[in-house]
Amino acid sequence: MLIVIGGLPATGKTTLARLLAARVGGVHVRIDTIEQAIVRSGLARHPIGPAGYVVGYALAEEHLRQGLTVIAESVNPLAVTRDAWRDVGAKAGVPVAEVEVVCSDPAEHRHRVTSRSIDIPGLRPPEWREVVEREYEPWERERLLVDTAGQAPEESLDVLLRGLERVGGSGS
Repeated sequence: MLIVIGGLPATGKTTLARLLAARVGGVHVRIDTIEQAIVRSGLARHPIGPAGYVVGYALAEEHLRQGLTVIAESVNPLAVTRDAWRDVGAKAGVPVAEVEVVCSDPAEHRHRVTSRSIDIPGLRPPEWREVVEREYEPWERERLLVDTAGQAPEESLDVLLRGLERVGGSGS
């Protein structure tokens, strides 16, 4: 199965994707990691455009064809990227679950943005203004919605696992 996790920065996507990958024995494909590796290579500078996503799609498809569950995590702000992830699942012949992670409490979300540390060397975290002004198209189709506001990461994981069970996916 391909589980696509998207949402604005600092909503809890990476934490949730890591917990889910550990729980289901899946592969976590993180676009931030791919993009920063491309930048470190000297081939590009931020913003690098679609290159990180294109590499992510290829890695995800390769892992899916090996029979692995893939948790693809990125902001995934545009319908075109969301459609591309679905195409990856279709080409690999696996079901796709789309997940949007939000933090509905603006004060908590802002605190997360301004206080978090980044675990990818050289990656500059976005400032609050950049997060709220970021292009982020509304989701036009059904997806699992996980609101991490006021919840411990494990609680959000439980919400996600219950949602995945309802769509016939990789629950615990």
